[in-house]
Amino acid sequence: MIPHDKRHRLIAGTAGLVLVLAALSAAPAHALKGQAQEKPAAPPAPPLPAARAVVPQLSEKNTRTQAVALSGTSSRASAREICSPGAKWLRLRFTELDLRGADSLTVAGSYGGFGFTGGKWRDRVFTTRAFRGECVKVRPKFADPGSRYAVDSFQAGARDLAQADAVVAGAGDICGSACADTAKLITGMNPDAVFTAGDNAYDSGTLSEYNGPYKRTWGAFLDKTRPTPGNHDYKTSGARGYFDFYGARAGEPGKGWYSWDVGDWHFVALNSNVSMSAGSAQEQWLRQDLAANTKPCTAAYLHHPLYNIGNHSPSTGTRPLWKALYDHKADLMLAGHDHNYQRWALQDHQGKADPNGIREILVGTGGKSFYSVSSTNPPNLQAKNANTHGVLKLTLSSTGYKADFVPIAGRTFTDTSSATCHKAGSNQADFGMTAAPADLNVAPGASGGSTVKVTSLNGFAGSTQLSVSGQPSGVTATVAPSSVDVTGGGSADAKLNVSVPEGTPNGSHTLTVTGTSGALTHTAAVRLTIGVQPPGFSDDFESDKGWTVNFAQTDTATAGGWERGDPEETAEAGVKQLGTTPSGANALVTGRLAGSGPGIHDVDGGVTSVQSPSIALPAGAGAALKFSYNFAHRDNSGPDDFLRVKVVGSTTATVLNVTGTASTDLDGSWKAATADLSAFAGQSVRIVAEAADNGTGSLIEAAIDDVSVTTAPTGTTFRSDTPFPIPDRGTAESPITVSGRTGNAPSDLRVNARITHPYGGDLAVELVAPDGRTFPIKASRSKEDGADPAINATVDGSATAAAGQWRLRVKDTLDQDDGVLNSWSLTF
Repeated sequence: MIPHDKRHRLIAGTAGLVLVLAALSAAPAHALKGQAQEKPAAPPAPPLPAARAVVPQLSEKNTRTQAVALSGTSSRASAREICSPGAKWLRLRFTELDLRGADSLTVAGSYGGFGFTGGKWRDRVFTTRAFRGECVKVRPKFADPGSRYAVDSFQAGARDLAQADAVVAGAGDICGSACADTAKLITGMNPDAVFTAGDNAYDSGTLSEYNGPYKRTWGAFLDKTRPTPGNHDYKTSGARGYFDFYGARAGEPGKGWYSWDVGDWHFVALNSNVSMSAGSAQEQWLRQDLAANTKPCTAAYLHHPLYNIGNHSPSTGTRPLWKALYDHKADLMLAGHDHNYQRWALQDHQGKADPNGIREILVGTGGKSFYSVSSTNPPNLQAKNANTHGVLKLTLSSTGYKADFVPIAGRTFTDTSSATCHKAGSNQADFGMTAAPADLNVAPGASGGSTVKVTSLNGFAGSTQLSVSGQPSGVTATVAPSSVDVTGGGSADAKLNVSVPEGTPNGSHTLTVTGTSGALTHTAAVRLTIGVQPPGFSDDFESDKGWTVNFAQTDTATAGGWERGDPEETAEAGVKQLGTTPSGANALVTGRLAGSGPGIHDVDGGVTSVQSPSIALPAGAGAALKFSYNFAHRDNSGPDDFLRVKVVGSTTATVLNVTGTASTDLDGSWKAATADLSAFAGQSVRIVAEAADNGTGSLIEAAIDDVSVTTAPTGTTFRSDTPFPIPDRGTAESPITVSGRTGNAPSDLRVNARITHPYGGDLAVELVAPDGRTFPIKASRSKEDGADPAINATVDGSATAAAGQWRLRVKDTLDQDDGVLNSWSLTF
């Protein structure tokens, strides 16, 4: 927990811009509908704050902007419609959107909409994405007296949204002997906006240098330019020449980061010459800016590239900004610094190829002399050139982009790439359905139930009819109510009730709950098991299996409660909440969001608890509990803080108890834990996890994943949890000493291991017996895809003695990557 006196309120966007709202003349009669139904005028709204972050929407071809006066508060917030006859689409400019409590506001066109909830837009002036049709409906749902909104204008397009496009062009490392030639290219393109990727005026970015060759060439489109600074600009103290030349369009001096929109694209200009670390002012601003963005496509640009094979080393300090952009599904990163051209495949902030990743295009070709590129090609590099000046032309649609490298006259190198934006199509109004729990076990003569949730997506609002099918003969299954009304940004629940009569045969069935609203249909599946619940339990938290937070209603934590979801990485003096999971995307985590700083969503003020569904253990046999966990804290923690895991049956057993250590900074890492549940044989048990920030306020993060309860095999398990690094082209060997067993090993000796490695095909794994006998477990395969290979094997050890030192040997057989043998076990 960060002390309150250290938590400063951050204003997203370009600080220092003051919005002065003049009184608007009455809008044309066709612009607003429904005025006759308005209630009497409410008291005037309080004046807007003096400083409000403004995200400008640039003009584009075949569009027009029209003023309109539209506003509402909790006492005056009826649905309104804005129309522009003949328009193919509209975008609204909000000068105020302050949503308090659970209040929401939906904007929807002829089809497709967007639901606004939360306080992300409270200090912003922004323009929405485009909504198809000549009319847009604004539907506020206000209950809190502090909620309000105001729209002062809209942008309308004369072409179908699918045909509308904007052009943005630019480069880095500009003047330069060839900046006049690259300027001619941009003049010929006549783009809607121009970006610069830093080092725009050499050698030191002084005002006189900007007023020299740069102004005579690229200065011709200064009014369209949205720049970023480079390291040469900072040869002048505070990049004063850069900020003086560009003025307000360069962002606030001393910061230099800001955002702007064109078409359905959101552009973020970043400053790679100042702090970019996780939790820095720039990184926190970026996360706030991206969270408030409604556009389906996002591009960012800065000077220093994260990925680079030129003269300069990769700029790893940009990684936290990359992480924020990756988390918010950005599409493009543009950079300069190295005087050449490089195009990279979609990848994440760690350099792993990822279809949900970001494409980096390094275009340091604006006019300065060239730097060479490496002769080797990393796997994710797709194109490179080190002898052609030119600019990058981006043709941007509402769903994607086409990126063309255009050379200066006399040169022939070109390059083209294109892609669909990660969030394209996400403006379609729709609904989603889930059922929890998704697994029901009902004995004959008993009943059970599950909660069906219908959730608004992208502003969906309407009635959804519900029905259920798939129940076996004699079993009654109903959904009540059979129709639910969902508001924009909200959700509604119904109850699935299942009754199984006496004499119904045991078996498993899939019940399908179907939701229908107009042409939209979705389903949620519930697995119904009739009869004795099968022993065992497994939960990787990719679906809701019925864990209950604060099950005893005794939790005292004021923030950071347990929740199932995709955790966001937080870092303060090292990573605390891990943004990765041992498997899949989700985990059970305390305060999964990163927020504006590492102490925003951590555990605060006491204990948070969560309990599993009931788990039946067979009589007369042992059982084992396995799970992965993370517990991390800052050096303000102490022994009062803890993560505990308990098994609760007729008695309670604490199977994990890790506590904080005073004056110690503990970084996050996934660890494995096991527990023998033999004492609970024949009982129904529940697993309880508790995390606490007790005593003085501390920064505490905890998570659990991959929980399983299995029938324990006869025999004994020997285990090593000591991690062993697997070096690139090297070998790791981890020993386990087996004692207390006589005779030879069994013919079904089980070997399990947990390995972290980005390319499982690199690895060969073998078991070495005490007498030196070798048992192959896994062969290396150069074409094998996938990370973190799972090792679950059985070998015939009956020809070798059980007692002695066994070793697991892991060999990395290919170049470029290393990994870790985290843990392994032998079961006799």
